[in-house]
Amino acid sequence: MLAPTPNFSAPRTGPRLLVRLNAAPASKEAAIREAASLLTAAGCIDAAYGASMLRREDVSNTYLGHGVVIPHGMVDDRHWVRESGLAVLQVPGGIEWHDGQVAHLVVAIAAQSDTHITVLRRLTRLIQDEDRLERLRSTASEAEIARALTEDSAAPASTGPATDLRQRFDWTVDYPTGLHARPASHWVETARTCPARIQVRHGDAVADAKNLIALLQLGLRCGDEVTISAEGDDEAGALAKICAAVTGLSAGEKAAAQRAAEAAAKAAGPVAGWNPSDKPRVMAGLGASPGLTIGPVHVLAAAEIVVPDEPEPLTSGADRLHRALATTGDQLRALADDTERRLGKADAGIFKAQGELIADTDLITLACQLMVEGHGVAFAWNAAVERMAGQLSALGNPVLAARAADLRDVGRRVLAQIDPALKSGHDLPDVPCILIAPDLAPSDTAGLDPARVIGLATAQGGPTSHTAILARTLGIPAMVAGGPGLLAIENHTRAILDGTTGRLYLSPSEADIASAEAWRAKQREQAEAEARERAQPAQTRDGHRVAVGGNVNNPDQVPLALDQGAEGVGLMRTEFLFLERGDTPSEDDQYATYSAMLKALGGRPLIVRTLDIGGDKQVAHLHLPREENPFLGVRGARLLLRRPDLMEPQLRALYRAAKDHVPADAPKGKDAPLSIMMPMITSVPEVVKLREICERIRQEIGAPEVPLGIMIEVPAAAIQADAMARHCDFFSIGTNDLTQYALAIDRQNTDLAPEADSLHPAVLRLIHMTCEGAARHNRFVGVCGGIAGDPFGACLLAGLGIDELSMTPRDLPGVKARLRASDMAELKALALRACEQEDAAAVRALDTNAPGA
Repeated sequence: MLAPTPNFSAPRTGPRLLVRLNAAPASKEAAIREAASLLTAAGCIDAAYGASMLRREDVSNTYLGHGVVIPHGMVDDRHWVRESGLAVLQVPGGIEWHDGQVAHLVVAIAAQSDTHITVLRRLTRLIQDEDRLERLRSTASEAEIARALTEDSAAPASTGPATDLRQRFDWTVDYPTGLHARPASHWVETARTCPARIQVRHGDAVADAKNLIALLQLGLRCGDEVTISAEGDDEAGALAKICAAVTGLSAGEKAAAQRAAEAAAKAAGPVAGWNPSDKPRVMAGLGASPGLTIGPVHVLAAAEIVVPDEPEPLTSGADRLHRALATTGDQLRALADDTERRLGKADAGIFKAQGELIADTDLITLACQLMVEGHGVAFAWNAAVERMAGQLSALGNPVLAARAADLRDVGRRVLAQIDPALKSGHDLPDVPCILIAPDLAPSDTAGLDPARVIGLATAQGGPTSHTAILARTLGIPAMVAGGPGLLAIENHTRAILDGTTGRLYLSPSEADIASAEAWRAKQREQAEAEARERAQPAQTRDGHRVAVGGNVNNPDQVPLALDQGAEGVGLMRTEFLFLERGDTPSEDDQYATYSAMLKALGGRPLIVRTLDIGGDKQVAHLHLPREENPFLGVRGARLLLRRPDLMEPQLRALYRAAKDHVPADAPKGKDAPLSIMMPMITSVPEVVKLREICERIRQEIGAPEVPLGIMIEVPAAAIQADAMARHCDFFSIGTNDLTQYALAIDRQNTDLAPEADSLHPAVLRLIHMTCEGAARHNRFVGVCGGIAGDPFGACLLAGLGIDELSMTPRDLPGVKARLRASDMAELKALALRACEQEDAAAVRALDTNAPGA
């Protein structure tokens, strides 16, 4: 019996492509046999390869996702493939494939060499286009299906003449450090908002503008000429949008390079801080984390991770990879959010770029292809990461080499999620040392013990690199961008590291060591004095007391906050319970966390902010709809009121914790052991509705009453503070968001972010208005935004009428000391003067204690 012929055979520009429309196989096995028959009749395979395809299904599931399956033979049976080919069955009615999975496109692969990699890459990209997939399930055009499987986004690097798309724009790269990860991420984010295909060409190398790794692999340097082109739906608009994004970054990149150059020039001569009297060998870089430290040098040697190859069914392997990627993505988003709140948007961009790296379709495709070949999921993922990172490193661009380190770092994060036994480590000495490395990835730096690593010096990186961010968080003096000469220093060489000026002094004389120790002692004197007094209240010289708390996300962070002088927790961000895991925490999970927080605080105040999701914080497992402008969309209280499935379990958990851990006679106001506050409030009806829900749940549980407050984050709430105060017990001002909304500056906009200064007079006036409205109803007002942790900002806030400040724990001693050294009458006068200034720079000029003032 002759095998049935397909409806369509694509032109021979690659693997032979055979398409059959309106197929209706009775079972998965029948579908595989039908596809194999097409390939056999076309001369692509021996009949035995069809049996091999059926055996493959016995050991692994070939369901790729979104209704697409990719049956293929066993690796050992590839010799039965005569010619590369694809047989596609369109099954409009669908066919059950595995455990409820329904297939509509059966793409049987018979591949010689590495043809299957290209096919899998195309399919991986195709399954991300749900609208196109839906059309392919019912199209009457064989050619449309053929195009979907033969068209390819521009490859990261191609050989031979490259052609541009219909609409084009020529541009010369004017970013001083070339196209590195941060601007490339901005290109990708912009391109992905456009339905048209967008391509970037440099010579004969082309890249998909929606693919971060492909863009980085172009290796674009300053002065390189590129052509950006677009084709498809609204191609002219897409080109205009991407070109605006590309050229709009130029000024910021130049300014950043200029700042770096000025910092490097300053480091080359005498510095304002400590200078040696003798002439030790100096390695100059950029200051990344302040402080002076003295000790032996240790050049880091990374411990190699051996990843075993343990094959498993593709179904379970793919599930494990998906969970690992999702969990790592959530961790990176949480880290980016926390970093932005502590150090600003520019620093947080590092972790957002890392999130783009692991979401890259080429990387995931390669890992899937290796799994399809029969490799274990951990081995396949690690091999894919190493191959991609090797390609970036081979480009010879130091900036891209640093991004290869980023890729390896997030790759290790994912690997640890796949198999916790594969967590990486480093060969560190047992004695305190100044650690030297080419660069350190976030997980490397975060895992360092400050008692053993007393200083960091890296050959690569910048003041806003992940090394610098986490070194500042850990309180470790650090310099970056010291150059490759650092790596040639012999271990145990004695050195002085100045993290403020970015200098490493090698083999200093005894006189210089003594001088450095004296300088360090003097610098520590003030900090130690502040630390000794950190338990003292923040009470001004004329007797006005400001409550001071810490911003804490989980019970493990409470001891540090209390040790640094916190009188309680002024902000617990509960979204981290959702961001740091791959599923929604249950009521019991949340109850356990809130109970642990209350126990850790021992009756001290705890203010818990209910789930604040939306805007810049998105949680994949909540399946929220995409919004064009999420900052002006369904976020905070708006989301909670629309999603009782999220709000009510959280409120039940909080009231259960109150019932079990808050005495009925507990104090109220800012001294209450537990307070609940709602985020992103814009109207009185929202407050009224939320209070009704809280009261209903409280009565159901039989919990004591606890103060209910709201976040003041939008101008509408600040302006209407007097009306809001009638319906709630307290306010907490989120100055980061209030600044964004008051100044109409998107926190995601890297060009405008430096202008989003919370000490802008307009923001200060809104804070003053909030305090006045609250005072009319005897409500207390706190601030949990970034300026609460700035000693000068804290003084202004106190002068404006703020009752409570909450901040990162390490900022507590300095803020409390500054307030204790002040008079309240002077602070009120200072605050009023600040409100009268014209801009934030003029406000900051009022700080007479600033360096150089």
